[in-house]
Amino acid sequence: MKKITIVKVGGAVVEDAAQLDALLDNFSKIEGPKILVHGGGRRATKVAASLGIESVMVGGRRVTDAQMLEVVTMVYGGLVNKNLVAKLQANKVNAIGLTGADMDIIRSHKRPLKKMEVDGEEKMVDFGYVGDVDRADGKALASLIQQGVVPVIAPLTHDGEGNILNTNADTMASETAKALAAEGYETTLIYSFEKKGVLSNPDDDDSVIPTINHADFERYKADGTISGGMLPKIENALAAVDAGVSRVIITLATAIDGNHGTIISK
Repeated sequence: MKKITIVKVGGAVVEDAAQLDALLDNFSKIEGPKILVHGGGRRATKVAASLGIESVMVGGRRVTDAQMLEVVTMVYGGLVNKNLVAKLQANKVNAIGLTGADMDIIRSHKRPLKKMEVDGEEKMVDFGYVGDVDRADGKALASLIQQGVVPVIAPLTHDGEGNILNTNADTMASETAKALAAEGYETTLIYSFEKKGVLSNPDDDDSVIPTINHADFERYKADGTISGGMLPKIENALAAVDAGVSRVIITLATAIDGNHGTIISK
């Protein structure tokens, strides 16, 4: 079976030059077909603040009004994406930068109002111009991969009606992995960030939880061990393994060899 590795790099790593260079060096050494999916939320927050635009987060996800949509489109699709592509070219990786709109690789719809618990209360939340993925085109991505091209995917999608939508980068990585698993690839999805894995104690970097399944996740969520931005990350990881992705690993950005971190399993 054909193998492919999909690595998602988070915003904190993108902001740290040393961590980012180490990750891209390690990524360039991964054998066989590969894809890089990136965030950039911290950079978007900084750029927005410099323009006097406030960032609002609910449940670890960004609320995207019209002004913030312009910021994330510029930052994710331009600044962050093209810098990563240029750095990968310097590492002898023939990369191409894409959003979900390019080649129609990821189509989404605007998220409807969503009932969520906010500060202990149930509220209807309007996330604005945020896209929930309808489909990812594994065939289109496979056509690039078969040419030896390495896609670098920004967390932006489109609705097919001319509108760009901001989409969670973890979701982008999960949907991309699922689409390639459906094309017959043995798919490994690696979520890389600034910690060694999912931690049982946020103050102890060595308290890595080795494996998490559905039951574990519900327990950790209920007792508060897992919260904030880690919630959607693990939800996406579990959805990926349920849909046929071979392995999902959450690990340190400098340890993307598949032998470290937290393994998400059925």
